[in-house]
Amino acid sequence: MIDLLVAGGGPAGLATAVHAALAGLETVVIEPRATPVDKACGEGVLPSGVRALGVLGLEGPGGPGGQTLRGIRYVRGAERAEAAFDAGPGLGVRRTALHAALARRAEETGVRIVGGRVGEIEQRADGVTAGGLRARWLVAADGLHSPVRRSLGLELPGRGPRRYGQRRHYRVAPWTDFVEVHWSATGEDGEAYVTPVAPDLVGVAVLSTVRRGYDDHLAAFPELRARLAGAPAGAVRGAGPLRRRVRHRTAGRVLLVGDAAGYVDALTGEGIALALASARVAVGCLRAGRPQAYERAWRALTRRHRLLTEGLLRVAGRPAGARLLVPAAARAPSLFTAAVRALQ
Repeated sequence: MIDLLVAGGGPAGLATAVHAALAGLETVVIEPRATPVDKACGEGVLPSGVRALGVLGLEGPGGPGGQTLRGIRYVRGAERAEAAFDAGPGLGVRRTALHAALARRAEETGVRIVGGRVGEIEQRADGVTAGGLRARWLVAADGLHSPVRRSLGLELPGRGPRRYGQRRHYRVAPWTDFVEVHWSATGEDGEAYVTPVAPDLVGVAVLSTVRRGYDDHLAAFPELRARLAGAPAGAVRGAGPLRRRVRHRTAGRVLLVGDAAGYVDALTGEGIALALASARVAVGCLRAGRPQAYERAWRALTRRHRLLTEGLLRVAGRPAGARLLVPAAARAPSLFTAAVRALQ
């Protein structure tokens, strides 16, 4: 019987597997898709996530590459508000590059990755069986629409407006080393996020409660659209609904990590950093022989993110509030800086 089976070979699952292998646990990842997998993602990693990659051994030449990020800038027409990170740089990196680097690191640490699906899960007092494998513990890191979470009855019904995200890359040189969040003029068309990911490439993600084509969304940001004209590179990828409510993060010998553990919104750009952090915390609880401590640890780890994201969503969810966000941030730079640094 192996020590740990990880369902899902994305960044959260591979980070879990690497932490487990470094802790001396025999670990197998089960994943149906070939690596690397591309998906809709803002592709910005906050400073805490960059530090987490360093702990995993993914820095310097062995890391995923990408572009250094200095902070976050809000933009609405001619109005600007920006705040620099003070806990080290962030990182803009292609999702595929990050995934490939984590897969290499998993292989280096002795993690075994097998193709397939988890399927039915059978739990007993001393272990869990899934995907034809038996392990002491199972970590489900199978994403926003986690089949494991659903099969264990841990998913709660959604509530509030449904938000969706789409992302496309553009073959242009980054014009800034900040993540730019563009707010629409009316406040009714959501936001557009610009992340430098390579010397000649930026990713642009749009988030909105309105379901329509990517180009139609981008039309709400005419200055940004003009800057990107004629330079699309690659297909549009989408995701959503983004909010995922979860009853518990544990069920017997199963722990939920990353997006599978619950998700508020991509508005604050913490998805990758939180996935890496929850992977570390989950393995720490298993290594200490206290898996029941994971629920409380996860809540403590994500509390600040959840509160700030929920608060910002309440404001941005009303057109009048969304229109006031950038002017308010520009007039109160110390408050905006404090909010950005609280997330880093």
